Amino acid sequence: MKRREFITLLGGVAAWPLAAGAQQGERMRRIGVLMPFAEGDPEGLVRSVALQQGLEKLGWTIGRNVQIDYHWGIRDVEKAQAAIAELLALAPDVIIASTSQTVAALQQTTVTVPIVFTGTYEPVAQGFVRSLAHPGGNITGFTNVEATIGAKWLGLLKEIAPHVTRVAFMFDPNNPGPMQTSRSAAAAAPSHAMSLVMAPVDGPSEIEAAMRMLGSEPGGGLIAPPDGFLLEYRKLIIALAARYRLPAIYGLPLFTAQGGLAYYGTNSSTQFRQAAEYVSRILRGEKAGDLPVQQPTKYELIINLKTAKALGLTIPESFLLLADEVIE
Repeated sequence: MKRREFITLLGGVAAWPLAAGAQQGERMRRIGVLMPFAEGDPEGLVRSVALQQGLEKLGWTIGRNVQIDYHWGIRDVEKAQAAIAELLALAPDVIIASTSQTVAALQQTTVTVPIVFTGTYEPVAQGFVRSLAHPGGNITGFTNVEATIGAKWLGLLKEIAPHVTRVAFMFDPNNPGPMQTSRSAAAAAPSHAMSLVMAPVDGPSEIEAAMRMLGSEPGGGLIAPPDGFLLEYRKLIIALAARYRLPAIYGLPLFTAQGGLAYYGTNSSTQFRQAAEYVSRILRGEKAGDLPVQQPTKYELIINLKTAKALGLTIPESFLLLADEVIE
């Protein structure tokens, strides 16, 4: 997408709440969106644009037959509950949620309003749906990772930085999702001659302490799974990884775009376009519980070659050829 086109779309995103009136004779449908990102965050804007584009392709035009009500920075239960109360007062036709905490809060609040989740870990294990094929109830959506991806992150980190022997798995203890992937990473660690250390963090001081501990001895590395809290503190995490010369692999692409070493995960824009399809089907009469939960079919690998060189890493050409994007 060209930069000018992207800016134009973002202008449209900013104007959505102002578009209140549907054309005569056409019913205005309402979509609530609970975003973990702060308003104006690049990752949140990219997802908003993808949602709008997906809806427009399916015949839904902002301000004509659909309105989107955004709530930003929804990461913890308290914020989620307040935002949900405001949304439900607007009588939404469907709600999109993007974190496990938010989906759990919605599940406790409503059993009638359809919910479509994106970027959620292990929805069956967390009790959001009965099964992937037949969710039942009022919830369905799209998972962003499979539990086995933890082993993949570990293996990729070993390929990128063979000297790494001790890896910290950083996560927000208030988000139960990432723990699902840590188990496969822990199980795979011995086969790579690596040890895995759990690093729960819930504030900048704990992030700094974990990174300092990791960098105190040679052979340290970092896994940062997809998590709204970690994304909020991405600049701090990236800066500390550089200071302590820690090879790191991240579960969200914005980390590598802003100086992180490597990213492996699902395309969030694709998931929001997929969510638009489910939202459209629900608005046209289908039940959320009848729409199967979809798991990722494609993962992307991004390498920041500039960061690799700063860390003294030589990435094999054969490995670079596997990457979907190389930042130089």
